[in-house]
Amino acid sequence: MRLSKLPLATLRETPAEAEIASHRLMLRSGMVRRLASGLFTWMPLGWRVARIVERVTRQEMERIGAHEILMPAVHPAELWRESGRWEDYGDLLLKMRDRGEREYCFGPTHEEVITDIARRELRSYRQLPVSFFQIQTKFRDEIRPRFGVMRAREFIMKDSYSFHLGEESLSDIYGDYRQAYSRVFERLGLNYRVVQADSGEIGGSRSQEFHVLADSGEDLIVWCEGDDFAANLELAPALPPEGDREAPGDAMTEAHTPGMRTIRQVAEHLDQPLENCLKTLLVKAEGGGVVALVLRGDHEVNELKATGLPEVAKPLALANAQEVAQAASCPPGFVGPVNLSVTTYVDHAAGHRANFACGANRRDKHFVNVNWGRDLPEPECVDLRNAVEGDRSPGGGGSLQIARGIEVGHIFQLGDKYSRSMNAVVLDENGAEQHMQMGCYGLGVTRTVAAAIEQNHDERGIIWPEAMAPFSLVIVALNIARDEEVRATAEQLYAELQSQGVEVLFDDRDASPGVKLADADLIGLPHRVVVSARGLKQGTLEYKHRRADDAERLSAAEAADLLADRARR
Repeated sequence: MRLSKLPLATLRETPAEAEIASHRLMLRSGMVRRLASGLFTWMPLGWRVARIVERVTRQEMERIGAHEILMPAVHPAELWRESGRWEDYGDLLLKMRDRGEREYCFGPTHEEVITDIARRELRSYRQLPVSFFQIQTKFRDEIRPRFGVMRAREFIMKDSYSFHLGEESLSDIYGDYRQAYSRVFERLGLNYRVVQADSGEIGGSRSQEFHVLADSGEDLIVWCEGDDFAANLELAPALPPEGDREAPGDAMTEAHTPGMRTIRQVAEHLDQPLENCLKTLLVKAEGGGVVALVLRGDHEVNELKATGLPEVAKPLALANAQEVAQAASCPPGFVGPVNLSVTTYVDHAAGHRANFACGANRRDKHFVNVNWGRDLPEPECVDLRNAVEGDRSPGGGGSLQIARGIEVGHIFQLGDKYSRSMNAVVLDENGAEQHMQMGCYGLGVTRTVAAAIEQNHDERGIIWPEAMAPFSLVIVALNIARDEEVRATAEQLYAELQSQGVEVLFDDRDASPGVKLADADLIGLPHRVVVSARGLKQGTLEYKHRRADDAERLSAAEAADLLADRARR
């Protein structure tokens, strides 16, 4: 494609609303344009990349035998009321009425619609298992759309749904989807991890997320290189420390800690390492009252683990000052487990500490040299905290690593959550009705484009993985309007590369060399060849891979074949 014919307007300055690299670079490179909050038009360059993601995804769906369909984007309210999600889904659901005052929503997901299709079309166990997929526009009314297309209100998703007579079949197809998604991200050239995840508002018994690793990711993921363990931080277990607890030392004493309500202030004042200062959080209990959670000062409470404990209220909420005073007779910041008369859960790591410091349940006072079994009863230890880098892997393969990730795919084993509420049944081999087991599998098409940029960019612009680039190679012809030899050489190279199946972007604009080279880096195509008068005098063209630091010289006579070998995909 000739760049002079492509409606592309690159931006030199970063738009004020751009918060992360992908948002900034997609706007600057002309991939997208903002229409309104959370709404974007995909321009030709950006749409080419999105279509590549669609194509690879579609191929892998067809490879595992899924059937492509297209369901309506607008859903009648009755279906969502059947599933119970018309109210439960919350404000993310964009609701509307037609001229007949009938209620609808713009689909954020399609479980209800596909379940309605299944109960109408599937009658016998002989029709199972079966999988359907679509690539469709979704809308979720985010309260604060941000990060460009990464968290837009309208986006494109590939969603799949499978139906089964039993759990074994569901587990088999779930495994097929896991492999298919892995192949998608491998083919796109992305560094990703598959992690155990919470099923959230979709529901179901098992789910896994696919994360593209990037420093800007909103999620923390935990994995071990030495085994197959990988999980979202909220689900990663923190194993108990190994070995025996240290023996008690000096007697427990009280220390004066005036106005020091944070654990870091206390640790510095007492000249204690943070891990040897235990913090006691009072949180609200189901039905009233409070529950105490005790952790090391350097650890953070894991909300999902905490709310899974008996008595702890959901969502997790700290007790207010009045509730703290009633339970511990002191202000917040001075609470400790010694003589605390409420239900108390102690994290494994906190229960392994000896000669530690903690709140004394008196204003401006803390205890030091406190020991379990001597100064207070042996604790009931549970896993309460977030895992940290260096913890032992549950898989036994070594130490955990933690990185930020961007969720681009999520697969669920739904069970009969929707088929039961919407009465989607088939007849089994004995003629009895059985609620079908369901799987749900989502992959964010437009989100994957943004995630790829977050993972692959530098200060000059995007660095596309070879498989995702909108074009494989850009020909930059310098001073093309004033040099006939440059024009003729560039035109011949363009024609030869196209004839060999290379997707070429030809920068034939009458623009300065600086603008052309800057735009080439900004757009981020893997291969760049510069045709210049200086090079042609030496019989060479300048070639540079987008990831390389230095350029190299190619023979002008042999350049087409050499470039085709490197750039053909």
